Amino acid sequence: MIELRNLEKTVKQGAGQTWLLRRIDLEIAAGDFVTVMGPSGAGKSTLLAILGLLDHGFTGEYRLLGENIHELPPKKRAELAKQNIGFVFQQYHLLDDLTVAENLEVPLSYRDLKSKDRAALVADTLDRFGIVGKKDLYPSQLSGGQQQLVGVARAVIAGPRLLLADEPTGNLHSQQGEEIMRLFRDLNRQGTTIVQVTHSESNAAFGNRIVRLRDGWIDKP
Repeated sequence: MIELRNLEKTVKQGAGQTWLLRRIDLEIAAGDFVTVMGPSGAGKSTLLAILGLLDHGFTGEYRLLGENIHELPPKKRAELAKQNIGFVFQQYHLLDDLTVAENLEVPLSYRDLKSKDRAALVADTLDRFGIVGKKDLYPSQLSGGQQQLVGVARAVIAGPRLLLADEPTGNLHSQQGEEIMRLFRDLNRQGTTIVQVTHSESNAAFGNRIVRLRDGWIDKP
């Protein structure tokens, strides 16, 4: 599903540049559940943003679902992301002027679904995550943990082929966090490919493989 070859990322710093990722070679097969770990500043979130087609300022090769991402125009990349990728952000990224139910419907608007089918999916997801009572509230009316639950629900509602998660349980209490990780495991068993960034060894245990980064390099065992 994913193939990276000699992928690198730099940012300008003064008269020089700082390396965020160096010579990344990585393959992730369809159905994998991969955890990316490493100390702060290792490049974990940068790698996830590139995988999610949110960051295009890299060199090297990135192939996703048979497409050469490094050669695609922005419009084609955006369409590929909308159709295939769900993203759980550490900082939620909910739309402040939309209710919980409306936030959940956003990813469905990119799919060829009738209005009644979208409404049914939203209703099912609200029930699945135990947030039916929050459906008419706005993000500012929710706690951090509740916003994270909505963010996870929004990421999975459209059944993405690839789910990317940046510290998905960081703002949840332990029971909520474990419920989310069990949900991820179930989705993975149903065929969703998952890549998560986490500092949690217990979260990593839900996956089948760990990739460790250090100073922008993949740590070789």
